[in-house]
Amino acid sequence: MNIADWIEKWARAKPGKAAILFEGGEMTYPRFNDEIKAAARLLKSQLDIAPGDRVAYLGQNHPQLLVFLFACARLGAILVPLNWRLAPREHVGMLRNCGAKAFFIDEPYRQQCASLDAELPGCRFVAMAQGGDDGRWPRLAELSRRADGVDRHEGIGLDSPLLIIYTSGTTGSPKGAVLTQEAVQYNAFNSALLHDMTSQDLILSLLPLFHVGGLNVQTTTALYVGATVILHRLFEPRLVLDAIIEQKPTLTILLPAHMPALRSLADWETADFSCLRAVLTGSSAIPRDMIRYWHDRGIPLLNMYGASETAPVAIHQSVANAFATEGSIGFPAMHCEIRVIDANGNDCPTGEPGEILIRGKNVMSHYWNNEEATRAALAGGWFHSGDIGYVNPAGCYFIIDRKKDMIISGGENIYPTELENVLMMHPDVQEASVVGRSDPHWGEVPVAVVVAREGCKLEKRDILEWFDGKLGRYKHPKDVIFVDELPRNEMRKVVKHVLRDMVAS
Repeated sequence: MNIADWIEKWARAKPGKAAILFEGGEMTYPRFNDEIKAAARLLKSQLDIAPGDRVAYLGQNHPQLLVFLFACARLGAILVPLNWRLAPREHVGMLRNCGAKAFFIDEPYRQQCASLDAELPGCRFVAMAQGGDDGRWPRLAELSRRADGVDRHEGIGLDSPLLIIYTSGTTGSPKGAVLTQEAVQYNAFNSALLHDMTSQDLILSLLPLFHVGGLNVQTTTALYVGATVILHRLFEPRLVLDAIIEQKPTLTILLPAHMPALRSLADWETADFSCLRAVLTGSSAIPRDMIRYWHDRGIPLLNMYGASETAPVAIHQSVANAFATEGSIGFPAMHCEIRVIDANGNDCPTGEPGEILIRGKNVMSHYWNNEEATRAALAGGWFHSGDIGYVNPAGCYFIIDRKKDMIISGGENIYPTELENVLMMHPDVQEASVVGRSDPHWGEVPVAVVVAREGCKLEKRDILEWFDGKLGRYKHPKDVIFVDELPRNEMRKVVKHVLRDMVAS
């Protein structure tokens, strides 16, 4: 068995069911299944893709990426979806690291990749565009016409690698997490239970599919349960609201960084959101006002915790407990085990913060071509997340901060998230982040980086005085820097190593 069997079985069970809705078009499960088989024939007959070969893809959200995912599953090949926000030099590094045999490039990125093929002689470049090509690379349509032969390799099972997901790189050093077909399937089990997802659901998918958040939290899970995916090419606030009003999805993902743009729409506040059973969120600390915004409308806001290395669902709130566990990340996913350990590797007592460890069949097998990082991340058979959290007496988990982001000032541990939560309570603060800066006396001191709301004038004193009576004085920021926007990665997480460089200079 391989995960492409999901689609084949739904094609037989529900031949009239839409699998994907995209830009006015509909792809039923039978057509999706046919497209997957055709892509598998193309990869095998035209590009000589064999089990274990890597197939890279650079493009915005499109049904073709999902077609390639399941085609790779039929062949035992490995899909490598690349982040289109990165620079060409970064793409070269990833393509070299994974040893891609084929590289599919969508039209918006063809020009920036024009000179890369000379640096990657073992990789076949293929243009996705139907026209406007200079003929230098074969086009997808051309290869499709020539494709023939069988559409699968025999003996491909769930233990075969399926994805290499390059981590978001908030540390500045992305690594390729290898997820097997089994990891993707167990993630689908976990996520389906998280959402109570069934074939009756309609999923609005708007996060980038090159990241597990966009690909696996709801999208592949929907295809596992036979639901329908409304796929958006990019996050466009106007299109998101139009989709909610007109297509009435039952589930979607909205990150904290999405909310200001959505709420700035003139008709957002009066829109009818009753179609939504729940909204999933995550990727960063969830502002209290965002939780209350959805809960006041009777819509559970589900916080989910995970990582590229866990496919990603590991800990989550559910529809049943979202209101009761407000402010937490919920409970371990059905097929995950969780530990919280101290610096000596011992389990922390209830309520004591420590590093979160994860074990389950959804966890990556290794980092591609990086044994040292693999040994560190999977020491003792557990994935070491690098996140600091704790569990309460009810077994509910809470995230405090990233281990590497913790500030040690005068021997005291300071967690930036605590300060960020206080900053986000200020009525004139749009967004904020806190990082440590080297200090000759204290070792490190916290520095706040703040974006003021439009039309508001903030001064350093306003921010520093805001902390009075809210946190212990040793936790107060010692400096404030105002910026127009915070640096973020593709999952809208703040890239703190960039901020650390900024405050140091």
